[in-house]
Amino acid sequence: MDGQKAVTQATGSSVIDASRSPTTACFEYGETETTYLAQKDARFAEVIQTIGHVSRALDPDLFSATAHHIIGQQVSLEAQRTVWNRMQQLLGQVSPETVAAASVDDLQACGTTFRKAEYIHEFAQKVVSGEFDLNGVREMDNEAAIASLSSLRGIGTWTAEMILLFCLGRKNIFAYDDLAIQRGLRMVYHHRAITRPLFEKYRRRFSPYCSVASLYLWEVSKGAILGMRDYAPKKR
Repeated sequence: MDGQKAVTQATGSSVIDASRSPTTACFEYGETETTYLAQKDARFAEVIQTIGHVSRALDPDLFSATAHHIIGQQVSLEAQRTVWNRMQQLLGQVSPETVAAASVDDLQACGTTFRKAEYIHEFAQKVVSGEFDLNGVREMDNEAAIASLSSLRGIGTWTAEMILLFCLGRKNIFAYDDLAIQRGLRMVYHHRAITRPLFEKYRRRFSPYCSVASLYLWEVSKGAILGMRDYAPKKR
């Protein structure tokens, strides 16, 4: 289940609600990463210079970040925030223990779907029982972590990739299924379509800082640079 891709196409980034905490951390990157990307690609260097630093909220709590992503699939940021606030009011703290102790009906009553409530409850039970090791995921490389998260019901590859980027702060995430990233690539490089081989070419170019490149492509896709347009053929 990776319906959040449709929301990403509209918003240009994964839905991370910075209002969840007054001390929300941000994805960390700096001159090392931007200099590397600029030296790799003159056109992308112009993008970085024009946009400047991009600040994106980071949720370091792997359980709550995953639950938050599940809630946010196929809904607006406002709806996601409403459900999350209700869940916090119900549970006090959204943790594996508090979620597992609640019922699926309790979670659904917060405003999410029964299926999403079921996914989150099942995830909490697996963490509490030790069947799913949150700390183990933190120690895995990107490929293994994505596979582990994707084994959970309600988590597809794209959602797992966003969790790695916006929870674990991994710097080399480049999501092919992200429609806004594809749009950003079309706009920067004047492509009509982004095929998988073409996408992999850019992955190699931006690696090991694909996550940083993604931040800029999301900004481009939202219209951050005046005069840039999407070269995809218009639908008739």
